[in-house]
Amino acid sequence: MGTTGRQLRSTLDADGVLTLEMVEQVFAQPTGNQVLVRIEAAPINPSDLFLLTSGADLANAEYGPGKVVTRLHPQAAAAQAARVGQSLPVGNEGAGTVVATGDSAMARALTGQRVACVPLHAYGDYALCDAAMCLPLGDHDAATGASSFVNPMTALGFAETARMGGHTALIHAAAASNLGQMLVRICAEDGLALVNVVRRTEQVDLLRGLGAAHVVDSSAPDFEPALAAAIAATGAFVGFDPIGGGTTSDVCLRAMERVAASRLTQFSRYGSTQTKTMYIYGRLDTGPTVLTPSYGFGWTVSGWLLTPFLERAGLEVMARMRARVLAGLTTTFASHYKRQVSLDGMLEREAMLDYARMATGEKYLVCP
Repeated sequence: MGTTGRQLRSTLDADGVLTLEMVEQVFAQPTGNQVLVRIEAAPINPSDLFLLTSGADLANAEYGPGKVVTRLHPQAAAAQAARVGQSLPVGNEGAGTVVATGDSAMARALTGQRVACVPLHAYGDYALCDAAMCLPLGDHDAATGASSFVNPMTALGFAETARMGGHTALIHAAAASNLGQMLVRICAEDGLALVNVVRRTEQVDLLRGLGAAHVVDSSAPDFEPALAAAIAATGAFVGFDPIGGGTTSDVCLRAMERVAASRLTQFSRYGSTQTKTMYIYGRLDTGPTVLTPSYGFGWTVSGWLLTPFLERAGLEVMARMRARVLAGLTTTFASHYKRQVSLDGMLEREAMLDYARMATGEKYLVCP
């Protein structure tokens, strides 16, 4: 029979018009290993904004009850051309109560439990998802568990990636975010040195208050020498960049080479042979990634995504990471929200203009 409820959908037309709309739809009865979750809380992560606001003229959009019609910048529309005409659901992760299940033992065991899940359509009254991607929350409420996958597993993935590469230290840019604060706590627990790159003085104070030993401010006049000094002190030759566009990865690689070259006992016109790696895992800046290769020839810039990492890491590593997240939901992996909004409330002008800024410490939580 299925269950009727609201679902936020995003549709891009060929002329660049973007429509975000809450629609009534039927959520199918779960089968096999599926479960139907009544969503109680879902965060708005930067990764969700691609379908919601990326390139959109929100200031001049048409706002109505449960509906927003706007236009994308031509470059943004061209970059999203592959989805023209498709009505896509939105919302990577959330938490709620399992109200129906398929017939597998794993699915049936979740009946009536509050779980965190990754359905990729969490902005709605219900979500259909695989029981294997559900994390029972026990006594935790939905708001506590809503952000238990994307940020915690990504931060843990950075630490795992560094260790797999033989590193004992790493760099993180835009480090004052919720994810960045988690990474500070993870590295302290795991004995990994961490160089945090932030953009404002108050963010330096925030991370130092969490116990971060190495925090550098990119707005400071001595930023690059300070970054190199932190790299020299920690040996951080791998970094993670959520900004993507601009020069962040370039500056980090230059600072790595500055340290590596200073240790050469003999001059080389080709630079050092020290391996230097920057992983880009987001596009807070949607402009071009600027590289000015002046860092020897032992460097790599690569993309990093959570799902491919988990596939490579394997089930045992993923299970260990998930257990660690559950154990630390209110400590290491705690998330904080600026504001809670309803499903219709997330499409109001004031809210959209606010959360589309992706400002540090100003995350929204959607509570249907």
